Amino acid sequence: MSKLKIKQTKSQNGANHAQRETLRSLRLGKINRVVEHEDTPQLRGMIHRVRHLVEIEE
Repeated sequence: MSKLKIKQTKSQNGANHAQRETLRSLRLGKINRVVEHEDTPQLRGMIHRVRHLVEIEE
């Protein structure tokens, strides 16, 4: 499987509770933090929920 680099580009202030928890489970939470995860359908669903707060590199 391929890896995805996920970078948080916007603040979680103003996001609802579910979006904040999704960022936390992705190990994000601060602007400009970058993490790598395996590309899975579950991960894609989490990214879809917070797509306005993050950028993705394949």
